[in-house]
Amino acid sequence: MPRLGSGRIFDLGLAVAFSLAALGLSATSARAMHAPAPEWGSRAGLIEPNSEFAVAETGGRIFVLGGYPASRETVRTVQIYDVATDSWTLGPPLPAPNNHGMAASVGGKIYLIGGQTTAQGSGSYVDTVYELDPAAGAWVEKAPMPTARSAGVAVVLDGLIYVAGGRPPRGSDFAVYDPAADAWTTLPDLPSQRNHIAGAALGGEIYVAGGRLEGGFQSAATAVVEAFDPATGTWRERAALPRPRSGMNSVVANGCFHVWGGEGGAGIFPDHTVYDPRADAWTQLPDMPIPVHGVTGAAFVGGQIHIPGGGTAVGGSSGSRLNQVYHPAISCN
Repeated sequence: MPRLGSGRIFDLGLAVAFSLAALGLSATSARAMHAPAPEWGSRAGLIEPNSEFAVAETGGRIFVLGGYPASRETVRTVQIYDVATDSWTLGPPLPAPNNHGMAASVGGKIYLIGGQTTAQGSGSYVDTVYELDPAAGAWVEKAPMPTARSAGVAVVLDGLIYVAGGRPPRGSDFAVYDPAADAWTTLPDLPSQRNHIAGAALGGEIYVAGGRLEGGFQSAATAVVEAFDPATGTWRERAALPRPRSGMNSVVANGCFHVWGGEGGAGIFPDHTVYDPRADAWTQLPDMPIPVHGVTGAAFVGGQIHIPGGGTAVGGSSGSRLNQVYHPAISCN
């Protein structure tokens, strides 16, 4: 069957075919009963193993910014994946080492916001904002965030970058950056403080899902989902995740809010859940083949969700060269 890209394939379809044969059913008759199963796959691996980094995409290229491998030594490395050629190159190094940063893309430019410079403690949290114009190939420092923080989430809506949450004591922080004006505005606090969260822009609102309540991965997590309406400046609660978790990643694909992976005291979460804003409801999808955490930001390009790198064991002492992809069949449009 067709490959999703070079590299190893997690062929759920093949397993389904064998199961159908055992039942005496053809693939055609099965499709009449159920929609085709979405497929997981893999693409070319990262140049360097990595986790606890930020991700943004522009022009079909995915930027992996900073982070650290199993050594927990924070890097300045920028790894760039070209979706069309299934290949990686190194980009301009960050101005300073960064892990647990928050990244976004607006107007063809990449922004790295906040994060921390070492793996230890609140003393290394930063308020810095760096902008990269890929055509120019150089990072430029922009107006800093109102507060220094890491392990929040950045969400783009109408050309503005909303940054929510962060490690204690900045778990309630919420502010918006206007790249055109190079200016920040502080917004109403998150009702539920948290960090290592998932975020998305849906229906003109900013969604924040799950997360942990304290600094370490063994701290309590939440399933709460809250949405902010910029038009009214107010928050409202939405349907909660199926179970509490943190350290997960997310993206909007075909109008649906996909959330996968994460970590907690019990281990790595393989969960892949999807939210339909029309029904305000979550659906459980097939688990990730290789669960990961430590990736903030993702890309939906060419009909596939791209999930580069990530930690494969709890805590910060792992990092991988994985480059997993998922082809979603579900639509919420």
